[in-house]
Amino acid sequence: MSPLAFRERSPAGEPAGLLVLHHGRGADELDLLPLADALDPARRLQVVSVRAPMALPGSPGFHWYVVRRVGYPDPDTFQSSFSRLSELHDQLWERYGIEPGATILGGFSMGAVMSYSLGLAAARPAPAGILAFSGFIPTVTGWQPDFEGHAQVRTFIAHGRLDPTIPVEFGRAARDRLQAAHLAVRYEEAAVPHAIDPAHLPLAGAWIDEALAG
Repeated sequence: MSPLAFRERSPAGEPAGLLVLHHGRGADELDLLPLADALDPARRLQVVSVRAPMALPGSPGFHWYVVRRVGYPDPDTFQSSFSRLSELHDQLWERYGIEPGATILGGFSMGAVMSYSLGLAAARPAPAGILAFSGFIPTVTGWQPDFEGHAQVRTFIAHGRLDPTIPVEFGRAARDRLQAAHLAVRYEEAAVPHAIDPAHLPLAGAWIDEALAG
């Protein structure tokens, strides 16, 4: 298989960390790239925005997995994307000389699901943090979160109370599950639909600095 496509935004100097962004359903690697300057206005971080591997007939843009029921990704397409994204993350750490512990995995909607999946999997290194906009911790055959082995991972969750696509209960459930496992969670809600509230971006940017500082 060909490597996943991605776009980069370089830091102003030596990178203090790596921010990897994963877009939502039907978008591409350019969709979240503008968040780089909002989340990291000082340009301290190497930022990479990745394109999902799947193009579905009749659906625009790119996808990480087939959606049959919200909260429960199709196992086959999920596992394929998980494997390819794992390979890319490994390559990025080698390419930039940045450790997983100095990395934030972030995304919106389906991309947030992939960030949870890669950031909490037993077989994967623990990042410094997970930035989850309007997503959920998936229930899918062949994948389980390893909270004990990823106890140091911090999470920033932001969700819209008016979200008709992935209802806010999914965000609250992720918060409650992480807190029950004694992981550090910053949780924000807003009266918005399935979208990123601009008011959450400076909060997320400050959180990223804290997460990378340990």
